[in-house]
Amino acid sequence: MIFLARNTASSRCRLLPFTILALLFICLSPLPARPALYLDITSARLGRVNIAVPWFTPLEGSDEDVSPDTGKEMARLLSRGLRFHGFIHIIPPARYGGSQTGDWFALNADFTVLGKYRFSEERLTMELRFIDVTTGSMILGRRYHGADDKARTMILRFCDEAIGRLTGERGISRTSIAFVSNRDGYREVYIADVLGDHLRQVTRHRSITVSPRFSPDGKYLSYTSYHRGNPNLYVTDLSQDKITTPVSFRNGLNMAPAWAPDGRSMIVTLSRDGNPDLYRIDRQGKILERLTDHEGINVSPTFSPDGKRIAFVSDRSGSPQIYIMDLATRGVRRLTYLGNYNTTPAWSPKGDWIAYSGRYEGQYQIYIISPEGGRPVRLTSVAGEHESPTWSPDGRQIAFSRRLGDETAIYAVMRNGSYYRRLFDFDGNETFPQWSPRLP
Repeated sequence: MIFLARNTASSRCRLLPFTILALLFICLSPLPARPALYLDITSARLGRVNIAVPWFTPLEGSDEDVSPDTGKEMARLLSRGLRFHGFIHIIPPARYGGSQTGDWFALNADFTVLGKYRFSEERLTMELRFIDVTTGSMILGRRYHGADDKARTMILRFCDEAIGRLTGERGISRTSIAFVSNRDGYREVYIADVLGDHLRQVTRHRSITVSPRFSPDGKYLSYTSYHRGNPNLYVTDLSQDKITTPVSFRNGLNMAPAWAPDGRSMIVTLSRDGNPDLYRIDRQGKILERLTDHEGINVSPTFSPDGKRIAFVSDRSGSPQIYIMDLATRGVRRLTYLGNYNTTPAWSPKGDWIAYSGRYEGQYQIYIISPEGGRPVRLTSVAGEHESPTWSPDGRQIAFSRRLGDETAIYAVMRNGSYYRRLFDFDGNETFPQWSPRLP
């Protein structure tokens, strides 16, 4: 990619204890720990944090054939990763010429990141420092060593640690989103990193595929495909590209699995006896228990993070609404009452909210509601059909599909309703987004 191009081919975070990175990633010397002061980035009152990311500069001994644009591209990637988190404003390098000696106070910077790198004999060394402009102290420093194609990994790993220093929770710049696209004329499953730089095709069934779902460890992806003439459930190991395993291929629907938090079982919608009902199955497809029994159409299950409850959609009251089931007692209660069509619930990673798509004034918008009930909060209000919400692993953002006219694309919004934007600019229409877990 960009980093190996060569000529020949105003709240503050306080220091936390450094984490020792294993294998190819080695820390700089840690500074003494101080009490942490984290930003609440979901607060509507929080202003943007201003960060300057000047061009990275070569360390002594770097190969002479490295492109002079390499340091610029490295800084741009880090800037994009930081900006993705929704509360950071990157000061344009044009305002200070990209120099690492800018007048940060005059630029109203809260923080700056100073990066240096060295390519030598197909190896890469990178040094990154996150500086509090007011105090001049380094609140995060890392030195990385690795193969010369690991620049992206190093930079985004540092980005996520810097977000952790500011908010108390590691960032999500290294996560991905699975979705269905018709870019090749069929509805196939793809995975893209959240910055939209890399796109991977997962299925090649040349048919209709829907509802991709990551396993809790992110190593597997389940989905439903119609390529055998029946909507069957499959699981593919993401470490390879050729083999997918049929898990449930009973007559009728085998739809939209919700993985249990421990990854050992799934809850799916089966219509083996005519009515769409919820069943728990193991990873080989064996039915472990039936959860609903002809009480309307029951679809779209989603687990609470502790695995004790599920939310799902049922029309047992006459219109699609969201219900909560206690898995120990099988007790069911209705959650949504506002609106006559509420669907596709997604339980937040921290368990405090359930996002869903609800019809409002003839269009579908994204809402969140407490699992205990109460009045929902509408997050989107622009034209278009907003459907299939999915939470980022830090619980701060929600991705969804938005259909406007003949175009459907993946968008995202912060949990407080800010930073509404389109995520990708790929060919084709994109539906059924599903956010991945974090990488290790």
